[in-house]
Amino acid sequence: MASRPGRGTCQTRRMRISSVTVGLSVSDLVAARCWYESVLDVDGPQLDPVEGIVEYDLGGCWLQLGEEAPTGSATAVLRLGVDDVHAERARLVELGLELPEVVHVPGVLDVVDFPDPDGNHLSLYTLVD
Repeated sequence: MASRPGRGTCQTRRMRISSVTVGLSVSDLVAARCWYESVLDVDGPQLDPVEGIVEYDLGGCWLQLGEEAPTGSATAVLRLGVDDVHAERARLVELGLELPEVVHVPGVLDVVDFPDPDGNHLSLYTLVD
Protein backbone atom coordinates (compact mmCIF):
# COMPACT_ATOMS: atom_id res chain seq x y z
CA MET A 1 0.00 0.00 0.00
CA ALA A 2 1.32 3.46 -0.86
CA SER A 3 1.89 5.84 1.98
CA ARG A 4 -0.12 9.02 2.11
CA PRO A 5 1.38 12.51 2.16
CA GLY A 6 1.20 14.17 5.58
CA ARG A 7 -2.40 13.87 6.65
CA GLY A 8 -4.09 17.16 7.42
CA THR A 9 -1.54 19.14 5.42
CA CYS A 10 -1.53 20.45 1.90
CA GLN A 11 1.49 20.55 -0.32
CA THR A 12 2.76 24.06 -0.91
CA ARG A 13 4.49 23.59 -4.27
CA ARG A 14 2.30 22.72 -7.23
CA MET A 15 3.45 20.01 -9.64
CA ARG A 16 4.02 21.51 -13.09
CA ILE A 17 2.41 19.03 -15.47
CA SER A 18 3.57 19.41 -19.07
CA SER A 19 1.55 16.57 -20.63
CA VAL A 20 -0.83 13.74 -19.80
CA THR A 21 -0.72 10.18 -21.10
CA VAL A 22 -3.35 7.54 -20.41
CA GLY A 23 -1.85 4.07 -20.73
CA LEU A 24 -4.02 1.07 -21.50
CA SER A 25 -2.87 -2.54 -21.28
CA VAL A 26 -3.88 -4.67 -24.25
CA SER A 27 -3.50 -8.40 -24.86
CA ASP A 28 -2.95 -8.11 -28.63
CA LEU A 29 -1.22 -4.92 -29.77
CA VAL A 30 -1.86 -5.50 -33.49
CA ALA A 31 -5.60 -5.97 -32.94
CA ALA A 32 -5.74 -3.04 -30.49
CA ARG A 33 -3.95 -0.76 -32.98
CA CYS A 34 -6.47 -1.65 -35.69
CA TRP A 35 -9.39 -1.05 -33.33
CA TYR A 36 -8.15 2.27 -31.92
CA GLU A 37 -6.99 3.58 -35.29
CA SER A 38 -10.45 2.87 -36.71
CA VAL A 39 -12.24 4.41 -33.72
CA LEU A 40 -9.96 7.48 -33.62
CA ASP A 41 -9.80 7.74 -37.44
CA VAL A 42 -5.98 8.00 -37.50
CA ASP A 43 -3.44 6.45 -39.86
CA GLY A 44 -1.10 5.22 -37.15
CA PRO A 45 0.67 6.08 -33.93
CA GLN A 46 2.80 9.20 -33.58
CA LEU A 47 5.32 7.36 -31.37
CA ASP A 48 6.64 3.82 -31.12
CA PRO A 49 9.04 4.41 -28.17
CA VAL A 50 9.89 0.83 -27.25
CA GLU A 51 8.86 -2.62 -28.41
CA GLY A 52 5.28 -3.44 -27.41
CA ILE A 53 4.16 0.19 -26.93
CA VAL A 54 2.58 2.70 -29.33
CA GLU A 55 1.33 6.22 -28.61
CA TYR A 56 -1.26 8.46 -30.21
CA ASP A 57 -1.40 12.25 -29.81
CA LEU A 58 -5.05 13.03 -29.11
CA GLY A 59 -4.53 16.79 -28.85
CA GLY A 60 -3.86 17.69 -25.22
CA CYS A 61 -3.57 14.08 -24.10
CA TRP A 62 -1.70 11.01 -25.32
CA LEU A 63 -3.11 7.50 -25.57
CA GLN A 64 -0.51 4.79 -24.93
CA LEU A 65 -1.27 1.17 -25.81
CA GLY A 66 1.03 -1.39 -24.22
CA GLU A 67 0.98 -5.10 -24.78
CA GLU A 68 0.78 -6.87 -21.43
CA ALA A 69 0.31 -10.44 -20.35
CA PRO A 70 -3.41 -11.10 -19.85
CA THR A 71 -4.44 -10.54 -16.22
CA GLY A 72 -8.15 -11.14 -16.53
CA SER A 73 -9.01 -7.47 -16.13
CA ALA A 74 -8.10 -4.29 -17.97
CA THR A 75 -5.80 -1.81 -16.30
CA ALA A 76 -5.17 1.88 -16.89
CA VAL A 77 -2.29 4.14 -15.89
CA LEU A 78 -2.36 7.91 -15.44
CA ARG A 79 0.98 9.15 -16.80
CA LEU A 80 1.93 12.76 -16.12
CA GLY A 81 4.77 14.45 -17.97
CA VAL A 82 6.84 16.75 -15.73
CA ASP A 83 9.88 18.97 -16.30
CA ASP A 84 12.12 17.01 -13.89
CA VAL A 85 10.97 13.56 -12.77
CA HIS A 86 13.90 13.27 -10.33
CA ALA A 87 12.91 16.50 -8.54
CA GLU A 88 9.23 15.50 -8.42
CA ARG A 89 10.11 12.07 -7.04
CA ALA A 90 12.24 13.71 -4.33
CA ARG A 91 9.37 16.08 -3.46
CA LEU A 92 6.91 13.20 -3.14
CA VAL A 93 9.33 11.20 -0.99
CA GLU A 94 9.64 14.27 1.28
CA LEU A 95 5.83 14.18 1.59
CA GLY A 96 6.11 10.64 2.93
CA LEU A 97 5.32 8.57 -0.16
CA GLU A 98 7.31 5.43 -0.86
CA LEU A 99 8.43 5.49 -4.49
CA PRO A 100 10.86 3.28 -6.40
CA GLU A 101 13.89 4.75 -8.13
CA VAL A 102 13.49 6.52 -11.48
CA VAL A 103 14.01 4.22 -14.47
CA HIS A 104 16.00 5.60 -17.42
CA VAL A 105 15.00 4.44 -20.91
CA PRO A 106 17.87 5.69 -23.12
CA GLY A 107 16.76 8.13 -25.78
CA VAL A 108 13.15 8.01 -24.65
CA LEU A 109 12.35 9.01 -21.06
CA ASP A 110 13.01 8.87 -17.34
CA VAL A 111 10.02 7.41 -15.47
CA VAL A 112 8.81 6.41 -12.04
CA ASP A 113 5.67 4.30 -11.53
CA PHE A 114 3.81 4.11 -8.24
CA PRO A 115 0.35 3.31 -6.84
CA ASP A 116 -2.04 5.66 -5.12
CA PRO A 117 -3.47 4.57 -1.74
CA ASP A 118 -6.26 2.66 -3.54
CA GLY A 119 -3.89 0.78 -5.84
CA ASN A 120 -4.50 2.87 -8.97
CA HIS A 121 -1.40 3.18 -11.15
CA LEU A 122 0.34 6.53 -11.64
CA SER A 123 3.49 7.39 -13.51
CA LEU A 124 5.62 10.54 -13.75
CA TYR A 125 7.92 10.96 -16.72
CA THR A 126 10.36 13.36 -18.33
CA LEU A 127 11.20 12.97 -22.00
CA VAL A 128 14.94 12.81 -22.73
CA ASP A 129 16.84 13.65 -25.91
